[in-house]
Amino acid sequence: MIKIGILGGAGYTAGELIRLLINHPEVSIQFIHSESNAGNKITDVHEGLYGETDLVFTDQMPLSEVDVIFLCFGHGKSREFLQANPVPPHVRIIDLAQDFRLKAEDHDFVYGLPEINRAQLRQALHVANPGCFATCIQLGLLPAAKMGIITQDVAVNAITGSTGAGQKPTGTTHFSWRNNNMSIYKPFTHQHVPEIKQSLRQVQGFLDAEIDFIPYRGDFARGIFCTEVVRTEASIDDIVQAYQSFYAQEPFTHYVEKPLDMKQVVNTNKALVHCEKFGDKLLITSCIDNLLKGAVGQAVQNMNILFGIEETTGLRLKPSAF
Repeated sequence: MIKIGILGGAGYTAGELIRLLINHPEVSIQFIHSESNAGNKITDVHEGLYGETDLVFTDQMPLSEVDVIFLCFGHGKSREFLQANPVPPHVRIIDLAQDFRLKAEDHDFVYGLPEINRAQLRQALHVANPGCFATCIQLGLLPAAKMGIITQDVAVNAITGSTGAGQKPTGTTHFSWRNNNMSIYKPFTHQHVPEIKQSLRQVQGFLDAEIDFIPYRGDFARGIFCTEVVRTEASIDDIVQAYQSFYAQEPFTHYVEKPLDMKQVVNTNKALVHCEKFGDKLLITSCIDNLLKGAVGQAVQNMNILFGIEETTGLRLKPSAF
């Protein structure tokens, strides 16, 4: 059994992670850390787990007793935690924050997008889990990058559910504000753009184009729906063949012949991609669940790869039919 520790256990991502791991046949959760909730039942915070677990939060961190830890902190806090709390060298780390997603000489974290880094992940000790928007956008663009056709600026629009903002209430996550509403935020400056460009450069070998990304807040809880426009003279038949080939062996990412809707992926670890051509404009649509393929589902997928078990273990989740 893989022994698990979870740090930052009270947030949305940790709740989803616990939901997956208590049903994972190869996992034993050793501790779920939360100083503010120490001694309280997990279900006091993650009420959707009533009847499924009797685990409690702890303020202890027995790091030497686990095989892997998941860091479910807010952005910037993972680096601080690791500087203050040395982790035994045998313990693998999967970080869900953005602290180590960009390659740098001061860390050895592997960027955890299995579709392009599976071989590196098999040998990794430390994994930087991709961002939710970044995952959805990259999975839409990577086959085009493999074709070498991202040579002009790419227009990207994507809408996300309120869970993408985390569990702590803010002015733009309250129901009365979010319901029947829509807004943009961080246009052209979103923090996920650098990791998107890093992966496109890795696959294409170069990137002389900008990713002009405009994120939207949606009036729903979970999911990301994204459109990307790439200018190219490549034929739609060649493009579709390239997309089908790129994802042919992927267990969770699939090219779909018909236009997408977000409900096809919500509550699953799937990513779906579709392409259409309008003159020299290639319209790519992609969608994921922001908490699963965009966060903890992908983190568990990465854990499975790290430990050499079947990649889909614990992740065969099905969307609602309605």
